[in-house]
Amino acid sequence: MRKEAIFILCSLLMIGGCNYPSKKETADTIYYGGDILTMEGKLPTYVEAVAIKRGKIIFTGSKNEAEQFQNEKTEIRDLKGKTLIPGFIDAHSHITMGADALNQANLNPAPVGNISSIADIIEALKNLKERLNAKDGEWLVGSGYDQDFLKEKRHPTSDDLDAAFPSNPVILLHTSGHMLVANSLALELAGIDANTENPVGGTIVRKADGSNEPNGLCQEMAAMAFMPFLSKPLPMNQEIRKMVQIQDYYASCGITTANDGLSSSDKMKILEATAKKKKFKIDVIALPMFSLANELVGTGRLKWGVYQNRLKYQGLKITVDGSPQGKTAFLTKAYLTPVPGCNHDCKGFANLTQADVNQLFLNCYSNKVQVFSHCNGDAAVDMMIQAHRYAEKKLGKKDKDRRTTIIHSQIMRPDQMIQYKSEGLIPSFFTNHTYYWGDVHLANLGSDRASYLSPMKAAFDSGIPCTNHTDYTVTPMDQFFLLWTSVNRISRNGKIIGKNQRITPYQGLQALTIHAAYQYFEEDTKGSLKKGKLADLVVLDKNPLRVKATAIKSIHVVETIKNGVSIYKRK
Repeated sequence: MRKEAIFILCSLLMIGGCNYPSKKETADTIYYGGDILTMEGKLPTYVEAVAIKRGKIIFTGSKNEAEQFQNEKTEIRDLKGKTLIPGFIDAHSHITMGADALNQANLNPAPVGNISSIADIIEALKNLKERLNAKDGEWLVGSGYDQDFLKEKRHPTSDDLDAAFPSNPVILLHTSGHMLVANSLALELAGIDANTENPVGGTIVRKADGSNEPNGLCQEMAAMAFMPFLSKPLPMNQEIRKMVQIQDYYASCGITTANDGLSSSDKMKILEATAKKKKFKIDVIALPMFSLANELVGTGRLKWGVYQNRLKYQGLKITVDGSPQGKTAFLTKAYLTPVPGCNHDCKGFANLTQADVNQLFLNCYSNKVQVFSHCNGDAAVDMMIQAHRYAEKKLGKKDKDRRTTIIHSQIMRPDQMIQYKSEGLIPSFFTNHTYYWGDVHLANLGSDRASYLSPMKAAFDSGIPCTNHTDYTVTPMDQFFLLWTSVNRISRNGKIIGKNQRITPYQGLQALTIHAAYQYFEEDTKGSLKKGKLADLVVLDKNPLRVKATAIKSIHVVETIKNGVSIYKRK
């Protein structure tokens, strides 16, 4: 009888073994004493304690049960009322561009910068020249200017820049990242003059005097002529130092997995060198640019989907169109306001032909490489859906788990959301636009199209695991401002941009954690607090689910933990 009782007891322990340690299993760290939000499930779920061992979660549950994982060496972390959630997973940004921006002039308007006129831009560039001690002939680059928030209400021109910088080539990068302004010396070095024709998928805007002389503004593929100068690397030890500096910024924002959303060959070398030196504290997911497809896809050059010293090449980035605030996003209906370089029926344009996009999708699908397709306008989304269907038809089968991701998905139509669902496509939205450019979109697009901007509520209602992103360096890597915009959708002028597309704070957090993990095929290891997953954690001073919706943007990251190790603490 005694043996039978022991057998029954052992059997019960085996059944419930997921919550009880073996004799040898003890935690390195146990967290308790605050709201611990697991992000497991469709509704908020809290636990009293989380136990960590060797960088992984070994227990979530009650504090009393967690004590069974404790010994004299276990660190007991009392949250003292603070909130613990999974680390933020960056669905789309440009970490290498962030590193480059360290040596560029900040040309952003408020609240990101303080530029309000072309004179301010010139002054910022002069300060940069002095800070870098730049000699004649050396390039000066400023980033983040936005013509809609300049006193002049126009793009700067080469004429504006030439007088102040006659001996330095100068480039001003637009806030969208889809166009730039160059002075005359920079245009000359890039080989652009009155005889240069517009490239396919790009526009060289001409002077208003009726001549064919470029005025300095180069849109989309026309800006590629400047890439050799913009991407010219510093000595590798300096590039690695910049990468370390910028990843510290990401960590301060609670990011434990970062993204480089359009990696050139030069940036890939920098990322690989940083990884080889084991300098990454966070995971970095890189997406090589589509122009490298023939070199990288199906050639054996890369190990796709595998981390090597915290660097992973996840998929190919295809840029189908441009930016809505820059009015180069490809639309089916025209913009309502004047468009630089266009005189009639201005709908933006595609950077690639449909045949090009079809072939890129087919090449990636054939070689099991994930596709990340930049589409801002609904006409670009149509092209992407057509390419997806073309590739699937050619392959003779449907693979429902490709997780093809449509970056931005901003000015899309309700019928396209239905197609996303049926085709298994993932939208990664950019709700910061509702604040930064919501008023601009109302003028450029009208209320109907602007109200459906980044339609997250429609995606959630359709059961689509959508994500959300900052597109840093386009907007700051501030996850709580991003969450605030998805919940409130309030513009600079206090207008609500699409009231029906507001989501709950919990849904907003899902887009930044578990859904982002799913986007990258990492939902088994990241995105929620669950036994067996990585101990990627963020401590917050307040719980986003327990403050007013309008106060979410005031929440701060107190500490960021990667694989159980603290990598950032707020001073």
